[in-house]
Amino acid sequence: MRIRRGVVQGVARAGRALWPPVSVQSRTAGRGRERQASPGAVAAPLPSAPAAAPAMTRSLFKGNFWSPDILSTIGYDSIIHHLNNGRKNCKEFEDFLKERASIEERYGKDLLSLSRKKPCGQSEINTLKRALEVFKQQVDNVAQCHIQLAQTLREEARKLEEFREKQKLQRKKTELIMDAIHKQRSVQFKKTMDAKKNYEQKCRDKDDAEQAVHRSANLVNSKQQEKLFVKLATAKTAAEDSDKAYMLHINTLDKVREEWQSEHIKACEVFEAQEYERINVFRNALWLHVNQLSKQCVTSDEMYEEVRKSLEMCSIEKDIEYFVNQRKTGQTPPAPIMYENYYCPQKNAAPSGKATGMNLARRGPLPIPKSLPDDPDYSLVDDYSLIYQ
Repeated sequence: MRIRRGVVQGVARAGRALWPPVSVQSRTAGRGRERQASPGAVAAPLPSAPAAAPAMTRSLFKGNFWSPDILSTIGYDSIIHHLNNGRKNCKEFEDFLKERASIEERYGKDLLSLSRKKPCGQSEINTLKRALEVFKQQVDNVAQCHIQLAQTLREEARKLEEFREKQKLQRKKTELIMDAIHKQRSVQFKKTMDAKKNYEQKCRDKDDAEQAVHRSANLVNSKQQEKLFVKLATAKTAAEDSDKAYMLHINTLDKVREEWQSEHIKACEVFEAQEYERINVFRNALWLHVNQLSKQCVTSDEMYEEVRKSLEMCSIEKDIEYFVNQRKTGQTPPAPIMYENYYCPQKNAAPSGKATGMNLARRGPLPIPKSLPDDPDYSLVDDYSLIYQ
């Protein structure tokens, strides 16, 4: 029974699902519209996503990747790790496309070799011969389509690779800025902590000097008191200087912190936009890939439909009649072989030009040999009887 035309087209169109998935009612309504599409229609491309990521309250990078520790990079490291995984996923799909392209190319070449080198009903005649010629040609066309599909898949893999490398360069600029600001933040934090330690030590030195002065208030030796007052004054000056230095480092660290936060927010926005773009490109690439496979099925079915059409034109009666007309050897069957009596060939011989069947009723009876020694027609030789003409 002939396969109904358009079966594969319907299967291919069935993959034309909306994105994101819709309700059952919407899909049911969509099937009605798909049935009205042309038989050769291929799944429509996936609608492209907006260029910028939509505002999302709880999924923005810049609002969810912080840490109370000023030196911590756990949020930034988490984003970078996720982006690296995304880049790896794109590379894996890129390799998948290349491998699928190699498979399609090998299959196309093998099918092409089969179509052109392997005989397939080469001695057929008339309408079936024409159908076989169409079949071989369409198999050749299908093979060429698979080879072309391999080239298309390689082109898609190349585009995905270019996109991946472009994002890598864009990320590299942001990562260099963030690495520098992280280093600056760490250095300034260390300086601030050192200044704090120095400040605290100077404050303790000043306190010790003040206590020493109070303890030496009852001492008569004025030189010792003078030395204690000088030491106290020096300690106060050192404490004030260390306090100023500490405050200066605190202010500098705060500026570095604000700059780091600003750059962190910018980096989060850049990374989120990149991730949004990557998912969109990846999704579209996968959508396009299955569309290409569906199109290949539709194209192959259209080519095989030509074979089915040619087979519909094949007539068994015409092929048999054509063979008879081209190869017939005659309409007269051979005459029957007549029986010829060895003893009476002239009497039983058929008339010239007339072929008659064996008629036992008209054949005369065989002579009965006589065992009389005086019979002139017979002569005994030992135990055998011989007839003389």
